[in-house]
Amino acid sequence: MLNKIIVLLLSLSLVNCQNKPDKAKESTVKDIEGNVSEYAVNFSRLTTVYKKKTADDIEVFFNERFDPKNFSGSFLVAKNGEILFENYSGYAYKENNDSIKENTPLHIASVSKVITAVTILKLVDAKKIELDDYVKSILPEFPNEETTIRMLLNHRSGLRNYAYFTNDKGIWDKKQPLTNQDVLTLLASKNINLESKPGTRFSYCNTNYALLALIIEKVEKKSYPQVLQDMIFDPLGMKNTFVFDDLTKQDSISQSYKNNYFRLAFEYLDQVYGDKNIYSTPRDLLQFDLALYSDKFLSAAMKEEMFKGYSYEKKGIKNYGLGIRMVEFETGQKYFFHNGWWHGNTSSYVTLPKDSVTIIAISNKFTRKPYQTKRLAPIFGDYPFQFKTEEGE
Repeated sequence: MLNKIIVLLLSLSLVNCQNKPDKAKESTVKDIEGNVSEYAVNFSRLTTVYKKKTADDIEVFFNERFDPKNFSGSFLVAKNGEILFENYSGYAYKENNDSIKENTPLHIASVSKVITAVTILKLVDAKKIELDDYVKSILPEFPNEETTIRMLLNHRSGLRNYAYFTNDKGIWDKKQPLTNQDVLTLLASKNINLESKPGTRFSYCNTNYALLALIIEKVEKKSYPQVLQDMIFDPLGMKNTFVFDDLTKQDSISQSYKNNYFRLAFEYLDQVYGDKNIYSTPRDLLQFDLALYSDKFLSAAMKEEMFKGYSYEKKGIKNYGLGIRMVEFETGQKYFFHNGWWHGNTSSYVTLPKDSVTIIAISNKFTRKPYQTKRLAPIFGDYPFQFKTEEGE
């Protein structure tokens, strides 16, 4: 009888221990010096049992969907600021045998737009600009009178994509690197027609975010890379994140590849930033995502503006906020994300505030696998996706 009692007590002790929160990891935000940031957030600790079960499910998903032997990139899933699963594989620069590790910055493509948008919203919080200021009031060279900052953020400006109009005959010498200022000058001097009247419809356009970067520079009187360093990267301890803005240094950063590891050359569009050209890691992006839970980092009013849809002229569940994509289910549930694709770089950033979940996937060898991250959402909450079987859904 005594032995049975001892076994029972040991079993109860083990179960109790497994269900206690794991105190080994901190779920907070630290600045560049390693000090707890003013934007630190407090989440309830996850139990060991929950973490083990969820991590196992994510690992099964990753092995089935990402094919780790062929994936070149980084992948991370966290809840309540605690990393449940992460993976780093492949090469940042294969020709130099430079493998991808947890601190290896990769090109996050259009996920850069989320950071640009938040920077603009922080300037609004600081009362340096307003969302409905006319672009022309800040950039006098800009040719359209009706376009506002909000229209740039939610892709309702009606502008043409600079990647397309610079390809028109006589517009730009593609032997010369294009800059953000060049984009503005071309809009002003080359009679680049609007695709639609400002504010009337959604049309995703990189030009919007190239101009937002110029607005940031004009307001702060510093370069876009420096503003982001001072306002975002350093306060959030994003030590392995930077803006690439110098094509002469292209050999010092991670490279971009086709799916067969054929290296893709940099081109004249690769110096424009705001819409792209941020290099980062999943761990750094997790820090950024955690800061969004703090009203000190971004006010509740600005987050409300950011995480709401603006384009309802067509019926459907897909929409766009201020620098963030969303799926608005008929159940009322919302799924927030932003994908990216530039050359061989593909990326996905998923933030689920209701469930305090962050999912990040970045690849520098072309694949659509990062876009599969939405399949993980139902693990954490009621996200009623109807999944297709093909990879590039």
